[in-house]
Amino acid sequence: MDKQKIIYHKLLNLVKPENVKVNETLKNHLYTKLGGVADFFITPTTFQEVQNVVRFSNEAEVPFTLLGNGSNLIIKDGGIRGIVINLKHLNDISSEGTTLVAQSGARIIDASRHALKESLSGLEFACGIPGTVGGALYMNAGAYGGEIKDVLDYAYVVDKDGNLVKRLASELGLDYRTSNIPDNGDIVLEATFHLKPGNYEEIKAVMDDLTYKRESKQPLEYPSCGSVFKRPPGYFAGKLIQDSNLQGTNIGGAEVSTKHAGFIVNKDNATTSDYISLIEHVQSTVKEKFGVDLEREVRIIGEDLE
Repeated sequence: MDKQKIIYHKLLNLVKPENVKVNETLKNHLYTKLGGVADFFITPTTFQEVQNVVRFSNEAEVPFTLLGNGSNLIIKDGGIRGIVINLKHLNDISSEGTTLVAQSGARIIDASRHALKESLSGLEFACGIPGTVGGALYMNAGAYGGEIKDVLDYAYVVDKDGNLVKRLASELGLDYRTSNIPDNGDIVLEATFHLKPGNYEEIKAVMDDLTYKRESKQPLEYPSCGSVFKRPPGYFAGKLIQDSNLQGTNIGGAEVSTKHAGFIVNKDNATTSDYISLIEHVQSTVKEKFGVDLEREVRIIGEDLE
């Protein structure tokens, strides 16, 4: 029996068999609609199953990659070797008093909507962020003056050894679009937020306003990886790109959005290579014109096509 079959049969004993897939096309699971094939694609339904897979990965020396919905992630055309873990089935959201608890695979948008339903204020800023709760913690997601670190109390994670650990928000190194979660090798399973009592109509008005701003300014009609670049000190990335006359520039099926210069959209079956080439073209053009280095906010992972 070859190594892939051995790994497959081992995984069937750790996770429900219907949640173990081989040679799965990743672009079918990602917001960007980009990415090659994963050797093994696992969708656990319990915390224990996540721990099982991490421990097996360590013992068998099979690499694993955690994948949310990829709203701020680009996976290369060659895909990902080893195990890809997706937590889409861990998506419960609940609240008690002013505390809201959301599992990693839930969308942060849905967490903000739950808060609205319970007249809880604090997550309004997240009403238009397309990522998962786990992804939001991973990059300390934010918008319109709010960010995750403002409202996070603590999280439960599986550490690199497969242990279930409680991490306080202060332990996560939350900063502008970053955290220490990837450096620690943690997998976020659940987040607990501290919110404030509010007025339903007032909270809804704020969320409606932010939704309007997002829909009117962002190219939501096409798949994308969200805001591609971090805000450079003293500048706005979108304005620099716009002033470089790059809107509408395309490489293959990837295009700098004509609606919002900070976005690169998958307009016509783009490949990851198209995306990366266009990102590099934007960076070099802005550097040449304004002397400003644009740092990527979006992450790029995976293998190149051979």
